[in-house]
Parts: sequence; structure tokens; C-alpha cells
Amino acid sequence: MPSKTSPGGAPPGETPPGGEPSRPIRSWVCSSPGTHVWLAVIAITSLVIALAPHGLETYLLHRNSSNLHQLAHHPMRALLGSAFWIEDPADLLLYAVLFEVFHAPVERWLGTPKWLFTVATAHIAATLISQQVVLVAIRLHDVPRSMAHVVDIGVSYGLAASAGILTYRLPNPWRWFYLAAVLAFFLVPLAADRTYTDLGHAISLVIGLACYPLTRCPPPPGKPVVPEHPPGAH
Repeated sequence: MPSKTSPGGAPPGETPPGGEPSRPIRSWVCSSPGTHVWLAVIAITSLVIALAPHGLETYLLHRNSSNLHQLAHHPMRALLGSAFWIEDPADLLLYAVLFEVFHAPVERWLGTPKWLFTVATAHIAATLISQQVVLVAIRLHDVPRSMAHVVDIGVSYGLAASAGILTYRLPNPWRWFYLAAVLAFFLVPLAADRTYTDLGHAISLVIGLACYPLTRCPPPPGKPVVPEHPPGAH
């Protein structure tokens, strides 16, 4: 008599334990939807930039920048729009790899709301603080006034935050080696070059590390905690 179970051992119509082994790519994408929707939007905007005439490309990049001028006149658009564009479409493949390495694992681990809270907080805070530093530098005549209109877009602040909070996902002793590498990657350029972008990366990393409480959560719904019985209890 033929078996009434699927090749994975689950009854017909049910997903085998551990996901869909026959559709690993679909399972991976569905397990981190926010990451891949974000990446898809960046792919579209990168295609627009790649196909646009130079004048239109410049206009779009400046219009969606989170520089001082745009923050002063269109703060919501500047903060939101800057997270969905990259300056060089040729970097899209690199960012796709980084999204899969950092954003996707964090979103799968924490869930979309907590992951989104972490990267959004880092993107907004790092942008506002670093641009405030630019404003002070302009007033002190340390940098030219044209810095208020530079192209300031990209997704690296969110990536730095995910790289930070991912530290807590790793077991000891690898956690400490990873943390040392991440700190060196972001803090050495800040100490050497002292650019506002490097400052934003460092701030985002600190925010990601500061989101440690988000990693300590109760079991998800459907997985109740079984109380421990004292010795001799039944």
C-alpha cells in the first residue's frame, strides 16, 4: 500500500520540519521578507540610475539625499528616501551579498519588527547626528558650505547596525573574535579619516550593539514554556 507521507516524512499538505527542502531559495526569502523587499527596491532604483541620463541621475541622487539642505526642507523624504538608493549601481551585487550575510540572518533571528526597529533607528540617528556634525563644521569654517548639498545616500548605516547586533547571535569564543573584527572595520577608518560617513557607521554599530535587549525575548507564540517541577513532584 503506498505511503501517505511526502518524501520529507510529513503528511500531504504539510511542510516538512525545517522548512521546504525542495525550495530552499523560496524558504530563505520568505524567512526574511523585509531584507528582500528592501533589496528589491534598491535593485529597481539602481536600474533607474543606470539607465537615466546624467542630468536626471544627478537630480535623483540629490533629491533623495539626507544632506543638510534636504533635511531642512524635506526631512521625511530625506530620511526615508536615502535608504533606498545607492550612488553606484555597480555596487548592487556587493550590497546583495552584504544583505544576505548581515540583514537576512538578523531578521530571521529577531523577526521583522525588531530587525526593522534596529536598522531604522540606526539609519535615522546616525544620519541626524552625523549631519549635525557637518553643520557645526560649516559654522566653524572647517568644511566648505557646499557640504550642505553633497550626495548622502546609501544603506551602509543599517548594515552597520545589523553587523553590531549579530554579535549576540554567535557563540563564544567566536563572538569576541567577530566583535573585534567589526570594531576594527568601522573604528579604524573613523580614527584615520574622521569623515562624517565614518562617524555615522560608528554610531550605527553602537546602536546595533545597544539593541542587545531585543535579543532576549520570551519564546514565540505556540511554544509555551514547560514549567520545571521540583524534585519529587509529579
